[in-house]
Amino acid sequence: MAGVGPALRRRAGRAPHRLRSILRRIAATAVDDTIRELLSTPLTWAVVGCSPSPARDSHGIAGLLKRRGNRIVPVNPRAAGAEIHGEPCVASLADVPAGAGIDVVDIFRRADAAGAHVDEAIAIGARAVWMQLGVIDHAAAERARAAGLEVVMDRCPAIEVRRLGL
Repeated sequence: MAGVGPALRRRAGRAPHRLRSILRRIAATAVDDTIRELLSTPLTWAVVGCSPSPARDSHGIAGLLKRRGNRIVPVNPRAAGAEIHGEPCVASLADVPAGAGIDVVDIFRRADAAGAHVDEAIAIGARAVWMQLGVIDHAAAERARAAGLEVVMDRCPAIEVRRLGL
């Protein structure tokens, strides 16, 4: 930047930061819109990793989703055949009956296992993937977006319901 004064160089250096800040706000607004839509519309949620134990967060969130008017499909190979919140639990997303019409796949698994479930969500034609707090897999999120799915990552429905006043 020869021939440019120090003040202009400082401003030029800040422009990318401002642009990143603006882009972050736009992205946050888009995610909030997606979250609001998913949590305000009665949908069918497959809850991967749903525990039969009331002490587990996955059990509590499945109950919250059901109380909010959603249909839930618990997915857990260790609890397959049991009922969780009055719904039959299946071993995997592949075991969900063909006509179930899964809208959202909610993933309560470690981040290193999330990608396989995102791929299953794509395969069954889900509309969205929700990865819970601490479940972050950017590559899987990009695959889901490329397949046309909405993606919510590193968020909790209970927190978002309160935060957005839903």
